[in-house]
Amino acid sequence: MKKKFKRQEYARYKKLGIKWRRPRGKTSKMRRYEAGKPAMPSIGYGSPKSERGLHPSGFKDILVRNMSELENLNPETEAGRISASIGKKKKEMMLNKASELGIKILNK
Repeated sequence: MKKKFKRQEYARYKKLGIKWRRPRGKTSKMRRYEAGKPAMPSIGYGSPKSERGLHPSGFKDILVRNMSELENLNPETEAGRISASIGKKKKEMMLNKASELGIKILNK
């Protein structure tokens, strides 16, 4: 699991969100990597190559626009995401077909 990096002094001020922002202060202890201060993102914290770009479920996320694209998916490694331009009727048909084939759909 990847490490969650927090914004400098996010707990001190309510208006600051927890989302990561690089510290840029001239005397910032965090920017200078001083001991006892929170870690900053660097190359060594990267996720393994085999996990990069995958959905959190572990499947490769594939956009599906029609039935033939759905049938071409590999149910062991790929999961489908039905396109937003697909209507309600066709989406129901695609969901039924996916359950028959054992394919995971990410946006049911």
